[in-house]
Amino acid sequence: MTETAGNQDYRPLAAAPVATTTDPVPTPRVRWADVAKGVCIILVVSWHVVIKHYLQITWHLGVPLPGLWGKLGEQLLPLRMPLFFTISGVFAANAVTRPWRATARSRIAQFLYLYAIWLLIHTAILALAPQLPTDRANSVSGLLEQLTITPSNLWYLYALALYFTFAKVAYRLPPAVLLTAAAALSVITAAGLLATPGNRGGVYQNLVFFLAGLHLRPYVERWAATATRRRLGLTFAVYAVALVAMAVAGAETWPGVWLLVSVTAVLFGITAAVRVGQWRVVGGALASLGRRTLPVYVIHMPVLALLHRLLVGPLSELGDAGQFLVALGDPILLTSVVVALCLTIHRGLVAISARWLFELPRWRTGRVEAVPHSG
Repeated sequence: MTETAGNQDYRPLAAAPVATTTDPVPTPRVRWADVAKGVCIILVVSWHVVIKHYLQITWHLGVPLPGLWGKLGEQLLPLRMPLFFTISGVFAANAVTRPWRATARSRIAQFLYLYAIWLLIHTAILALAPQLPTDRANSVSGLLEQLTITPSNLWYLYALALYFTFAKVAYRLPPAVLLTAAAALSVITAAGLLATPGNRGGVYQNLVFFLAGLHLRPYVERWAATATRRRLGLTFAVYAVALVAMAVAGAETWPGVWLLVSVTAVLFGITAAVRVGQWRVVGGALASLGRRTLPVYVIHMPVLALLHRLLVGPLSELGDAGQFLVALGDPILLTSVVVALCLTIHRGLVAISARWLFELPRWRTGRVEAVPHSG
């Protein structure tokens, strides 16, 4: 999530000149975007905690608490990645106007490099926790497939490399044509009309949100700048009603329904991020996390896999009282632990000069330098 790890490449549209150099110009941060990214990365980690760990525990409770956690996570699916990609598209607005050489290195090569190196790390560590139900390469051919056509759990990085390439190639085409085509791809995918092994579905469905952030940036900025408490309540109500209607009608795969619900979720998410960003303590903490989403994104799955291996057996054997307490709070507690461990591991790796795990290295005059990720 390099593109979501920071937003140094962002500035209000009216003040964004076309770059004339290959080096990004530092610009002021946008608090609501950092808050939104902080919330999104928490939701990503918590979803994986619930679906890959919590629901794999052998429960012997008389109440459906585990199922409720799973249902709550499902309700946030239209919000997490669509909002992440919308913000990434907003940050891409300056990058795609730079010369090809600059965009290819600072964005496309950067994301592909991070995807490849962390895919190798994930493959090695996930082999130690075969109990964790997640996509993994179990052979050389499987690894090559994940590197090329069927992305792994790290598919966000893979998708951004593709999205930047597409956005750069098609930048001069009418935005209406691009958004219509991307929306059609999203609708077809959500309807189950395309084969989507691995995480291809996420790649197909979210291109429209990246392009929307890129080409509708002024409208996104205006929406955020004019967010009010009344709009927060209204967008939440629309999102909630849309979720309920979709669930009651079983309309998840009806053409266009998932896309429309995701759009309402993104509008609510931006509004909520603006309002929460005004809270000094909570907003500040989420914004701080939002500036460090990359290490959490790439590290959390191996950490979760190892914790799952240690915990799933003992938690399955707890008595009724113990399991009830775990069922109540395990997703919240374990999500917090995983995020904290990711940030700690990141600090440790940077301290031992392993920054190359998070930034594309640059070889220059016999030494290796890290290329700052400007996003």
